[in-house]
Amino acid sequence: MSENAVHLTPEQVEDPVRGYADLRTRDELPHAVLPGLTTPVRLVTRYADVKAALTEPRLIRDRTRIPADTDAAEASDAQDELLEAASAGLPAEYVKYFSGHLALFDGEEHAHRRAPLTRAFTARRITALRAFVERTADALVAEAEANGGTDLLGAFAYPLATQVICELIGVEERDRDQVCSWMRDFAFGDGSRAGEALVALVEYAKELIARRRAEPTEDLISALLDGDQLTEDDLIGIVFLLINTGITPPALFLAHAALALLDHPEQAARLHADPGLLPRAVPELLRYVSIVRIGATLYATEGFDFAGTALRRGESVTVALLAADHDPEEFGDGAGQLDVGREFGRGDGHLAFGHGAHYCIGAALGRLLTSVVLDRLFVRRADLRLAVARAELEFGHWPGDGFHLLRLPIRL
Repeated sequence: MSENAVHLTPEQVEDPVRGYADLRTRDELPHAVLPGLTTPVRLVTRYADVKAALTEPRLIRDRTRIPADTDAAEASDAQDELLEAASAGLPAEYVKYFSGHLALFDGEEHAHRRAPLTRAFTARRITALRAFVERTADALVAEAEANGGTDLLGAFAYPLATQVICELIGVEERDRDQVCSWMRDFAFGDGSRAGEALVALVEYAKELIARRRAEPTEDLISALLDGDQLTEDDLIGIVFLLINTGITPPALFLAHAALALLDHPEQAARLHADPGLLPRAVPELLRYVSIVRIGATLYATEGFDFAGTALRRGESVTVALLAADHDPEEFGDGAGQLDVGREFGRGDGHLAFGHGAHYCIGAALGRLLTSVVLDRLFVRRADLRLAVARAELEFGHWPGDGFHLLRLPIRL
């Protein structure tokens, strides 16, 4: 199959309108090999089909539930490739804390694992974080102003996201600088200290859990301990779920959203001139950037027809979220354009947070961070600009994905 598959380049993944134009018009879902990987998958690119795939009960995430005598002929799996890349060089006995991700479970098992976190991740808790997010963002802006500029990714977005996760989890003030440093080493950087950071974070999480069992507070760990339904390993896994999904993706999104506005100065000027557009600009930038470009691998539990394609039992399917969020059939001729005044219908109006049972638990927190950052950087000021030529910006390629910023030097 792989010899007949479409081998996507990072440039195609980055160009969600033209890069997927041919794939969207095919009668069948194409076999595609994602950038940096070798395993072909059926790639879903149309908005309606992606939504359908994410709620289709015959497409599951837990491959172990597929019978061993599967009809599918794949010799390896894209999910394995990505997990191997993510865990390379990490102590084997600690990998379990971040490899047992909620995204890899289905049905009742997924609902059971997700329920305690959903109950603890309340709207009241997120609303209560706003003042902390604003204070932290203001301090980072003041520091950037004093220096005449900053790296909006490494020195602003990452510290902001990391501090917010520390506050949410309940990392105590005296520990925060050290814990934030470990989180940064684990979630961001060249990976040279990721193993040491993983071990340190696990041991710290164990200590924090023991403290909260003895003396509960108002933090997320204490809320999760209420009822004593979770084991220590479960709780540590949740801490790493928050680190993995609550630091790097939001930080990258904030940097890419800022770059999108810098690339479209007329849209930045609209937002600055009319702050009332902020509630529309937030979902529009989430749609336009869609920082998680490619979703989790799904597997057919049986042979059935989906999106004009006869899927075989065990066949792997992957959704292209960025492509779906730029589908002209859903968003019209302006699908590839940034429009901070875009009006959406009911719901999110985009798939940046996924859809269905696996809809992002942290979506409300993501919207809060985005709103505060856009307000501080673009609504309240009109002087944000790149500190280097656009062509000099540095990007790195992630396996199975497109390019992501490595840094975003700006001047204030």
